[in-house]
Amino acid sequence: MRRDYELALIINPEVSEEEGRSTLERIEQIVATNGGQVVKVNQWGRRRMAYPIEKHRDGIYVFMDLILTPESVAEIDRTLKVSEIVLRHMVNRRDPKIVQKEREERAEREARAAAAAESKAAEAQAAAVKQQEEPAAAEAEAEAEVEAEEPSVLSEVEAEDVPPAIEESVEA
Repeated sequence: MRRDYELALIINPEVSEEEGRSTLERIEQIVATNGGQVVKVNQWGRRRMAYPIEKHRDGIYVFMDLILTPESVAEIDRTLKVSEIVLRHMVNRRDPKIVQKEREERAEREARAAAAAESKAAEAQAAAVKQQEEPAAAEAEAEAEVEAEEPSVLSEVEAEDVPPAIEESVEA
């Protein structure tokens, strides 16, 4: 029976980036070999601890959401106790109601993102079709603009009805 767990680690701040990464990969390997799954890895980075551990005031914080069997929890716990890189670790079982709610929210976000991507793709396709039709429409528009730019000529009768643009002042 697989359950949801959260693993919290505080890694020694003096270790190299590569050593910290190798520890996380070792945990992921244990999870994979025992039929589990790593859902999310949240690395907070270097933070000040509440109290010194092994004369270190800072630690590198990492939180992992996992789906595991109870046997793999024991294996991860044993591995982390032996590791000199890990200052502290804690494995907690997560509340199933909260986990279910998070999964529903994640599925909803993914569905919205997929719908948004689909609508963008449809808009791009419509723009491409419009761009292919545009040369013929552009020629028709250009012809209409040329016709609109040509001044229209009024007949003499029509010209008499048009008021003068500038009022002429009569000087006495």
